[in-house]
Order: sequence, then C-alpha cells, then structure tokens
Amino acid sequence: MKSNQAYASIPAVLPAAERSEAERSEGERSGAAGKTVAAPGAVPGPDPQVVAKAKRRIFAGEYKQRILAEADKAKERPGALGTLLRRESLYSSHLVSWRKERAAGILQALTPQKRGRKSQRHPFDEENQKLRRENQYLTEELRKAEIVIEVQKKVAMLLGRPILVPDREEKL
Repeated sequence: MKSNQAYASIPAVLPAAERSEAERSEGERSGAAGKTVAAPGAVPGPDPQVVAKAKRRIFAGEYKQRILAEADKAKERPGALGTLLRRESLYSSHLVSWRKERAAGILQALTPQKRGRKSQRHPFDEENQKLRRENQYLTEELRKAEIVIEVQKKVAMLLGRPILVPDREEKL
C-alpha cells in the first residue's frame, strides 16, 4: 500500500511547461505552445510598441537662463544642484555648455539654433535669381512686341499707309 500512496501524490500527467518537447503531444507543440492564457483579473503587461525615433529636446533661451539662475543659487546648499538636475531631467553637461554660452555674452547663443549644414548661399542670391528670371521674361516679351510692330509696319506699307515712328532719341 505504501508504494501506491507514493505514486498517488505525483500527478499522472505533468503540466505542459514542465514536460520536455519530446513528451508533449502534437497538439500542445503546435497550437498551444505560443498561446498564453491570462488569469481573469490579471493586469496586462506594458505595451511592447517602441517609439519609432526619439525627438531631440530643444530648450528656449528663457528656460536656459532660468535654470542657470536656479543652479547658481543651488550651489549654496549641498545636494540642491543634483535635485534640480533630476527634477528638470537635465545633465550637468547642459549646464556647462549653457554657462559657456552665457559667458560669451550673447543672448542669441542661448536660443536654440537650427542644426545641420549652414547654407552657403548669400541672402541676395535668391533675389538676384528672381530678378534675372523677370528680366529674361520681359526681354522675351519685348522681342515679341517688336516683331508684332515690324509686321504692322510692313502691312501698313503694303496698304499704302505708312506708320510714322518717332526715333528713340527724340523721346529722350
């Protein structure tokens, strides 16, 4: 009897997670292997979706000045600077670079700058291009108008009514 009691406490079928791959039935290996059943009332896990691309933070000039002023005051109390940096989610390197910008004496240095390559074009280049295109267009329109005037002169001569055109020098 003792031997039967010992085997009675061991379950006849082991749960699927405790059995090796060879011991599982075909149905357990194919269908149920990837499925998990949540217990009722269980809290779902965090969303595994990852943000596509992190966005670089941009700090305004007023914000930088305010933080630098608070950091200067925080030097007087031990641990206050670290508290400020944690509260604002900043690094000490932010303060170093902002202090350098402030020391340069340029308020514009504290304002965020556009990243990337700087334009090699002169500001007047765009206006020059626009004026050149306009000049080319007007020159072409003048050429067309002169052709029309020449045709009108020839038609007038054929009809016996010549058109008198004053010289340009007389206009000036």
